[in-house]
Amino acid sequence: MTYSETELSTSVTAVILAGGQSSRMGSNKALLPYRGGRFIESIHRQLSALFEDVLLVTGTPEQYAFLDCRTVPDRYPGMGALAGLHAGLYASRTPHIFAVACDMPYLNDSLIRALLARRHQADVVIPESGHGLEPLHAVYGTGCLSAMEQALRCERRRIVSFFPQVRVQVFTSDLVATIDREFTSFSNINTPADYFELRKNENRAHETLNQPINPPLYKSSNYSVVVMQ
Repeated sequence: MTYSETELSTSVTAVILAGGQSSRMGSNKALLPYRGGRFIESIHRQLSALFEDVLLVTGTPEQYAFLDCRTVPDRYPGMGALAGLHAGLYASRTPHIFAVACDMPYLNDSLIRALLARRHQADVVIPESGHGLEPLHAVYGTGCLSAMEQALRCERRRIVSFFPQVRVQVFTSDLVATIDREFTSFSNINTPADYFELRKNENRAHETLNQPINPPLYKSSNYSVVVMQ
């Protein structure tokens, strides 16, 4: 690990938001089986390789006792993802957090590093996709706390509702595409259909990876030629 990577890992806290109701899924999607474990374990494992401190925001910490990380509850219960971001930022021991939802299986290390590299230029560094801004895959500084609290006290639940009060830098979709051309970093799992599609794609990729590669066989009327590569 280089000096810059070490400084990065110790000066930013990763925050996983696991406070959603999973109403469309019908069960806690963070605990769904995935890659030999649970969904949230895969995300936690990837973030732990990048960040020294990983923080989980949840109102049910007993469900995540198997994770080796701190857990904190919302300070404004019932106020959605904005309250989760606020809780994570408030509890952070570093001046910045990188926040993600608990159902994003395709996080891209290079994209995360690119966002973090700009953290001193704004209070919020947020990527953009074809669907617009991606606030649950973004960097937030402690300078956001006051504006977040004001929005929450006024019962404004949308994450972007406090953006006019802080400095926001957008990592444009064109920039994202140079790192993650398919924008899979922002894919999430909301319904059983999403989950089954994910598992199907994972199984297909596994089968392709493990499929034996046979050299092509060229035939003529008198002989066969195996082309060695």
